[in-house]
Amino acid sequence: MNLSSFQQHYREKRPKSAAFFEQAQMLIAGGVNGNLRYYQPFPITFAQARDAWLYDLDGHAYVDYLLSYGALLLGHGHPVVQKAIQQVWEQQGTSSFGATHPLELEMAQELAGLYPSFEEVRFTNSGLEATLFALRLAMAYTGKTHIAKFEGHYHGAHDHVLVSVNPTFDRFGDQTSPASVPESLGTPDYYLQHTVVLPFNDWDACEKIMTEKKDQLAAVIVEPMQSGYIPADRQFMKNLRQLTDNLGIILIFDEVKTGFRVSLGGAQDYYGVTPDLSALGKVVGGGFPIGVVGGKRRLLEMCSPLRSRNRQEVVFHSGTFNGNPISLAAGLATIRYLQEPGRFASLVQRTHQLRDGIHELARQYRVPVKTMGVGTIFNVLTTEAEVRNYRDLGANRHELRLALDYLLMDHGVYSKPLNRFSLSDAHGPAEIQATLDAFEKSFAALGQHVTA
Repeated sequence: MNLSSFQQHYREKRPKSAAFFEQAQMLIAGGVNGNLRYYQPFPITFAQARDAWLYDLDGHAYVDYLLSYGALLLGHGHPVVQKAIQQVWEQQGTSSFGATHPLELEMAQELAGLYPSFEEVRFTNSGLEATLFALRLAMAYTGKTHIAKFEGHYHGAHDHVLVSVNPTFDRFGDQTSPASVPESLGTPDYYLQHTVVLPFNDWDACEKIMTEKKDQLAAVIVEPMQSGYIPADRQFMKNLRQLTDNLGIILIFDEVKTGFRVSLGGAQDYYGVTPDLSALGKVVGGGFPIGVVGGKRRLLEMCSPLRSRNRQEVVFHSGTFNGNPISLAAGLATIRYLQEPGRFASLVQRTHQLRDGIHELARQYRVPVKTMGVGTIFNVLTTEAEVRNYRDLGANRHELRLALDYLLMDHGVYSKPLNRFSLSDAHGPAEIQATLDAFEKSFAALGQHVTA
């Protein structure tokens, strides 16, 4: 398969995005404000968004499945979110107090009602900050300095967890005892030595590693569904909860991707497993920056200023924009809208309708493609093999998926190459049909290059 021909056609159709990228490189490092936004030969530059649609500088329209990496569960510019933001200006009169205000308690109560594990909460400004803070709480509470994470799981760009996120096969070590591989240049050796990497969905290996290192491990942090779409086995999650309890290790769920997308109560509701701490982000901000750490009172109280007059006996946590009224109002409007009878169930049903349509078209055109995920989030895999963890993704036909992504963009569907798909309340019958039409055209083109 000649991937370069698909990329060349992509380039020819988007001269304004190409020109913008060239100009941006003069002042913005690499032309992007986040490495994950880049793909070859250049990323599309978008000028406008509305409902479930994106519009680029060259005048092309796309059904949007990136949705700001899943954050926009109601779509772009939803009326209930716009109204909530307008009310902030009318009632609070500011975008940030930098101080306590009533919406903080209102959101805390709303979250506690949906996440029974939340005995207390603290707000941050991103999922990255939430996972960082949750780990700090766990280390302070236990007095231990090592943490464990799973191979292929991403918890934000901070040193302790930016380890073995996308390790290459020549470096990732044994299947049952993965190596700690830095994801970024500039990672201090300390974090590689203090971050233990576990194999996802391999219980025997995980049990052995955690038991051997129980006196060092403060916490295990996990995406209950790797990258938001590869689910843990139910028994694996129950075993993980039981063993961490037995060994005195704090269990942290990173639900930045799965919160409000797998179910309104997140993956912990889906599995019926209660973590000690959870990190939320994305959807809970209604399209504005936010992060949340919620969990057991004894852990959150480690950061209470009432704990001690001695600052060295308190876990530090602060931030100018923590719990700002814009993010909280937009998030509350989103969460309450989703709780209206039938809203979330309808969105899940539409997600399954789209996935079923993709499967049928893949079968019809003999393209080795399947979808994988739970709730309103899934990914398109170019393999028919079973996928249970990061290493299984090696069976993906990488160039085939990339070719599919470029074809989908040419036919008006955007998820960013190799990214998962998220749906929103704005994805109705017309958008789903337009998406299936794009898949059919793309599969027809791919059918000339591949054999199932």
